[in-house]
Amino acid sequence: MSTERKLVMGNEAIGLGAVRAGVKMVAGYPGTPSTEILETISKQNDGSIHVEWSTNEKAAMEVGAGAAYAGARTLVTMKQVGLNVASDPLMSLAYVGVKGGMVIVSADDPGPISSQTEQDTRHFAQFSKLPVFDPSSPEEAYLMIADAFEYSEKYQTPVLFRPTTRVCHACVSIDILPKLEVPEPEGFIRDTMRWVIFPRLSYQNHMKIEARNVELSEVFSSYPLNRLRKGRGRKGVVSGGVTFAYASEVIPQEVPFLKISTPHPFPERLAKEFMEGMDEVLVLEELDPVIEKELLQIAGKYRLNVKICGKLTHDTKNAGENSVESVRGDLNRFLGIEDEKEKNQTGTEPVPALPVRPPVLCAGCPHRASFYAVKKAMRGKKAVFSGDIGCYTLGNAKPLDMVDTCLCMGADVTIAQGLHIIEPDAVNFSFIGDSTFFASGVTGVVNAVYNQTDIVLVVLDNSTTAMTGHQPHPGTGVTMMGDVAAKISIENILRGIGLTWIETVDPLDLEKAADAVKRAAGETGVRAIIFKSPCIAVSKPGKLYEVKQETCTKCKVCITQLGCPAIAVNDGAVVIEPSLCYGCGLCSRVCPSKAIGEVESDE
Repeated sequence: MSTERKLVMGNEAIGLGAVRAGVKMVAGYPGTPSTEILETISKQNDGSIHVEWSTNEKAAMEVGAGAAYAGARTLVTMKQVGLNVASDPLMSLAYVGVKGGMVIVSADDPGPISSQTEQDTRHFAQFSKLPVFDPSSPEEAYLMIADAFEYSEKYQTPVLFRPTTRVCHACVSIDILPKLEVPEPEGFIRDTMRWVIFPRLSYQNHMKIEARNVELSEVFSSYPLNRLRKGRGRKGVVSGGVTFAYASEVIPQEVPFLKISTPHPFPERLAKEFMEGMDEVLVLEELDPVIEKELLQIAGKYRLNVKICGKLTHDTKNAGENSVESVRGDLNRFLGIEDEKEKNQTGTEPVPALPVRPPVLCAGCPHRASFYAVKKAMRGKKAVFSGDIGCYTLGNAKPLDMVDTCLCMGADVTIAQGLHIIEPDAVNFSFIGDSTFFASGVTGVVNAVYNQTDIVLVVLDNSTTAMTGHQPHPGTGVTMMGDVAAKISIENILRGIGLTWIETVDPLDLEKAADAVKRAAGETGVRAIIFKSPCIAVSKPGKLYEVKQETCTKCKVCITQLGCPAIAVNDGAVVIEPSLCYGCGLCSRVCPSKAIGEVESDE
């Protein structure tokens, strides 16, 4: 049978694997490094799959649970911090169980590269008592996700799937296999003793879960992707996830090697078999010592005289990403091998560090104008600026310096409330994006109104979910599949909550924007400014701007106040790089000498 070979990103491989496995419902919330999984499925959708961006991860989890109750294979996607948002339904769902296969992709972000924290989803698997699959490559993820669906249905439990950033974003060629034969969902069958969670039922199900996980530990000891390679000597290596791929490149063939693809329930029998002939074992894994602790427990349980080395013994680093180079160094130290690369570099010049390029708001980004308007209006006044997760977190960078706090999605509104309670003489601003407002901001605003808190809510409405790749949200009027939907008004929501002082203004109209801020600051209660201007990625550029050198005084206010990457100094002259300029015109409004204007047409 001939197969198509295709170059894919890891996230594409996971999406294609889910389609192959007969997924019927896909829900998620965008978040790097997971976003492209759902987007891939939407492109492969022949109309038989429901695909949606949910308002947040909790909503996605619950929609997925309902579909799985009805017998459908269901995929839920998010990044690791999104699993925190979804943890309430996840923990209960672990006890209730499912009928159709339900796979929950929680993409971890070691580094972290694009996240608030380095969170290890394997802990969530242990905490929730759910099976977790840990692919080491895109090719493996493509095949493994079908296994995850199969185990989910067999044991009637949700299953976690934990790709990390390098698995998600690596590109490889894979064989696209025929779709698996999967029965159609039978629909929801009423059974209150199964689908309605009660304390007594939870106790009974807890006992069943513990028994199931003992069985799964034994089953996973024979799972083909948990592999034991015999070797020589009494020093062995254990690894899992993408670190296994790194180790495979550099480990000597004669060294015994164990791969763990299902870190929970842990394949105890297989691990015991591996350690019985060992004096020392080195554990190579990313983030936390999950495998290492399991091996320590097994060694203690069976009184195995083996030393377990890893993060807990400081033989490997306990934070950040691994790499082929770091794994090679760990292995060489463990095996007592002199690093030939280091030896050959003795006496050579050190490799210079790469230049640091801090992230900045795009040229033409309306958020720059929003922050500047608030900064201008509040100059000389006591104010605190609470920020949130999104592009606008970059408002903390100088010269704007307009984000004083950032905790997690939606926390700007509630952090501002707490700050005001303790320091009521300050004006407390909370900055939140339109997508984040729908995802996590509404409850915070309700709390502020209910508890009569004095804050200024600033909604940065750029008509998209910009930071994760411009996905639609409830305020855009279009669904993931491109269907026209009800366009939910942020202003109407705020009025429904009880706000009476609401003003919508274009932040690029700087004077009007600053005036709105001044007036809002002078009011009491919860008041809202909606700065509405589209992201440059979803709007057409305006006319280009240039610096009129004959009138420019070289005061550099445009640079020192705005930090726009399109404005630079070239041979002592302030210039605007035309390839970067998007025509927002903000620089022309702050120039004290009126030296910046639209590029004159040649026509």
